Amino acid sequence: MTEMTTTKVAFVTISADEAGQRIDNFLITRLKGAPKSLVYRIVRKGEVRVNKKRCKPDYKLQPDDIVRVPPVRLSDRPDPIPSAKLNKVKDLESHILYEDDHLIVLNKPSGLAVHGGSGLSFGAIEALRSLRPDARFLELVHRLDRDTSGCLLVAKKRSALRELHRMLRDKEVEKYYWCLVKGHWPERRNKVNAPLLKNTLKSGERVVRVDDQGKAALTRYKVEQRFAKATLMEAFPVTGRTHQIRVHCQAAGHPIAADSKYGDADFTKQMAEVGLQRLFLHAIRLKFKHPNTGKMMEFKAPPEAKLKSVLNALD
Repeated sequence: MTEMTTTKVAFVTISADEAGQRIDNFLITRLKGAPKSLVYRIVRKGEVRVNKKRCKPDYKLQPDDIVRVPPVRLSDRPDPIPSAKLNKVKDLESHILYEDDHLIVLNKPSGLAVHGGSGLSFGAIEALRSLRPDARFLELVHRLDRDTSGCLLVAKKRSALRELHRMLRDKEVEKYYWCLVKGHWPERRNKVNAPLLKNTLKSGERVVRVDDQGKAALTRYKVEQRFAKATLMEAFPVTGRTHQIRVHCQAAGHPIAADSKYGDADFTKQMAEVGLQRLFLHAIRLKFKHPNTGKMMEFKAPPEAKLKSVLNALD
């Protein structure tokens, strides 16, 4: 691994497309390879200036802002993906459901984190950047848990990211999931409306529980298929809280199969006997208006063969 230094101070004029983002996120994208600790340090020390003034990491850039970017020392790693993982990265190309100049819709495999960190060298976004080295901008629009598979939306332009984030806030993006739950889900129960409180443990692990002090959370449910000891459900999270579908299923008394955090050990063991080796939660469908054309878009991510074989075994 070699090192390179940006030897000259750069003055960057913010375009309309770049405006609206935080200065720390702008620097992380611009200074590829720079650790976040370095970015926050140069901002804190006043080495980064906006219109000749010091700024805070959460400052939101405006059109025509002039940003002073200081010289920094970066690791020169043209390919951040470990060689042992290259085949997995190349395979991701076949998981792209749709791509244009503004966005990518990916059928994310289970077991792949959406981004690197917490001991993981890379995730879906790093893999996509490796597959698209000429793309100037690639950012996650939303997230999926590592063990959850299915539709993942990635923006290829800052303007697309801003508009898709607005649509998410205004509940104009519809995300539907398949989940296999324990027992017989009642036919008349079509929603779980229960506030969720998120706690972060010392280890960094996030744990969520139903709590009156938490944030409002609503998930709508529809029965897809019934089995002897399980029910295949379609879940539509109206709100977007951490682990929402998993905790709401647990709260309803019907935990999701193979959920190591909120599941039922006996049910997970039963499902393992028919071949289930992963969390049965899959983002099956995504519906939204294209951020540039306004055209209604709808995508369906086929479940992986192993999930289909589990359903066939149950049937």
